[in-house]
Amino acid sequence: MAKNDMTTTDNPKLMQKRLSDGNYSLYLDYYMGRMNITDPNTGETKSKVQRKREFLKLTILASPRTPLERQQNKETYELARKIRFEREQELKEGKLGYRLKAKSINFFDFIKVYYDEYTKGDKRMIKAAQKRFTDFIALEYPLFKDNISPEKITPDMMEHFVEYLQSISKGEGALTHWKRWKKIVKAAVKKDILRKNPCEDIICKADEEALKKDILSVEEMEQLISTTYQGQNPHTRRAFIFTLYTGIRFCDIKDLTFSNVDYSNKTITFNQKKTQGHSSKSWVTIPLNNGLLSLIGQPDTSDPAEKIFKLPSQEMCLKALRHWTAKAGITKHITWHCGRHSFAVNILNNGANIKTVASLLGHSGLQHTEKYTRAVDSLKEAAINSLPELKL
Repeated sequence: MAKNDMTTTDNPKLMQKRLSDGNYSLYLDYYMGRMNITDPNTGETKSKVQRKREFLKLTILASPRTPLERQQNKETYELARKIRFEREQELKEGKLGYRLKAKSINFFDFIKVYYDEYTKGDKRMIKAAQKRFTDFIALEYPLFKDNISPEKITPDMMEHFVEYLQSISKGEGALTHWKRWKKIVKAAVKKDILRKNPCEDIICKADEEALKKDILSVEEMEQLISTTYQGQNPHTRRAFIFTLYTGIRFCDIKDLTFSNVDYSNKTITFNQKKTQGHSSKSWVTIPLNNGLLSLIGQPDTSDPAEKIFKLPSQEMCLKALRHWTAKAGITKHITWHCGRHSFAVNILNNGANIKTVASLLGHSGLQHTEKYTRAVDSLKEAAINSLPELKL
């Protein structure tokens, strides 16, 4: 939890102070305006900010070790947020002469809090779904672009939202964002922000079995690897090559440390962020050949938490990848996840069985891997059709 979790417009702000035992005490920081103070000696007048603190007698555990302690932290923090909101309304009532009704909630505020408290591996996709909804409202319901009450989130609006997602998305994009949006709405129903789920019985269709992303052939992989350019980030280069040869997702590869590597047994083992805590197969072990071990290299320090690939932000990594593929003369739309897809399709094409591929990718079932076999079939068909037309 950040020291100041709330935005700069909140008054009071929810803050935390570290205690002597390492835990955190929650308090409210009020901005009470400015006061002009005159120095009696010099006669100089200065403007001074007036603040006050209110300690809530609520404590957050710095290192919760059990599910019970984590739930306790969550409930404590939620209570603190409610108190902060109540104090804000009291402050407004005193200063401005009005008071918001308890149920007068801006749904945008709820989805912001939901994102802030979200801890699962698809947090980036939750953010993307929220942006899709915000853009949709601004375009189709401009009167609500800054403030939309929960009762405005109707089934009709949700049907319209699905149509919007399908109009701006390719492949599985619309369905991916719709699934995340439904998680947000379900949470709102659970917290009584929404009385009824407006997404029920609304279907967003997509062919989940089809592989929509571009993949790199073995020849294109070799073409890319043989391409270098001045100023290329060596960590970004090594990391993407590692993805092409292991299928590891970006969210996992960026956090790999040397402690994940077993040099004696030539393996790398890690817990997948996407399925961590939700699947018995979230832990993945991948064998390493000499080429992969050379990509990993040796640690610079004795710190076991030292990262194998010192990568910049995901946005910067994507820009570097696109610049690299352009330099290599590859016109396909290649993202980091395309590296994972390329790995799966290429090893299937070279004879690996589907169970082996599922195990390497950390899939919980073969249904997630079958889309790669369909991609292999289409590649074989394209290869046959590339021959001169047979005329008898």
